Amino acid sequence: MTLFPEMCQAVYNDALFNIASNKGLMEYHVHNIRDYSHDRHRTVDDYTFGGGAGMLMKPEPIFEAVEDVLSDKKEGEEIPIILMTPQGKKLSHAMVREFSCYDRLVIICGHYEGFDERVREHLVTHEVSIGDYVLSGGELPALVLCDAISRLVPGVLGSDESAQTDSYADGLLEYPQYTRPPEYRGWKVPDILLSGDHGKVDKWRRKESLRRTMQRRPDLLEGISLSKQDLKLIEEIKEENPELQDLI
Repeated sequence: MTLFPEMCQAVYNDALFNIASNKGLMEYHVHNIRDYSHDRHRTVDDYTFGGGAGMLMKPEPIFEAVEDVLSDKKEGEEIPIILMTPQGKKLSHAMVREFSCYDRLVIICGHYEGFDERVREHLVTHEVSIGDYVLSGGELPALVLCDAISRLVPGVLGSDESAQTDSYADGLLEYPQYTRPPEYRGWKVPDILLSGDHGKVDKWRRKESLRRTMQRRPDLLEGISLSKQDLKLIEEIKEENPELQDLI
């Protein structure tokens, strides 16, 4: 749901979204909120009661747009209605995974100063933010959310394993990766990745994933379950990186 459908449609017609659509795995529908306005000027915003800067999006076009699109909703069908807003809960991989399990989603993109509060109170089920900053509208955040969800739908990516090994998929940041040539400008690919020993490669990757998370996002370690092997690797990392001694 947007005031700028051409902005979203241009992205949906390309890249990952086009692949998912052509495979029949996902459908993307862009609805213009202005189509549900009540005057010849297609007005969708108005001044705030009590004064203040900026204009607010009116409730009527948003409510009626959602109700029209969901007019075929089946009894008992659960459809998240998501408001993209900097006031929402920060988007995480866990949230993306949750949303990917639904058959349908409605995503509302805001503009101007914000929304009439009744949209929040009586229509939406989730409020989502992509970060602690403000953009000019909700279209880019909505596309970010759609892209993240699409990656988790089986068959969309060339290999489903890609989504399973991405950063945050298991709570950790992804390990370093390399491709040919094995040496470039004197910088060599780690020997273990050329060894052909898959067991050692897997252990190296897990260790480097833990190391990168400890160095860049130690807060993530608080929310995941670490195995005995993980804890052993962490002790090895601390010996190799004394600056990480105080973690865990």
